[in-house]
Amino acid sequence: MNEEERAELKQKIIEEISTQKHLIQSFTKTSKPVAPDNAIGRLTRMEAISSQGISEASLNSSKVKLEQLKKALEKIDLPEFGICIRCANSIPQGRIMLMPESAVCVACAEK
Repeated sequence: MNEEERAELKQKIIEEISTQKHLIQSFTKTSKPVAPDNAIGRLTRMEAISSQGISEASLNSSKVKLEQLKKALEKIDLPEFGICIRCANSIPQGRIMLMPESAVCVACAEK
């Protein structure tokens, strides 16, 4: 990975971190528990509880991805960045651009 590609990837990671922080704020608001004293119908309450559960799962997923992106940003200047941690082959540039938090190549990820 040359310096230009590395700078482009660094910018992409920074943008993705910002996006994940925004999503976390949004999911935090929508994942609050549904109060039992809400005067809504039974089905509507069940839908609200279901929606809250989905938001909570999305919140957890966003938090994990944010941490992975932060780690990738810390490691981007290291020589081993972009090298699969399982097989030691280079991770394709396309995969790194799509998923900068990837620590494994496609072949190892499929296993």
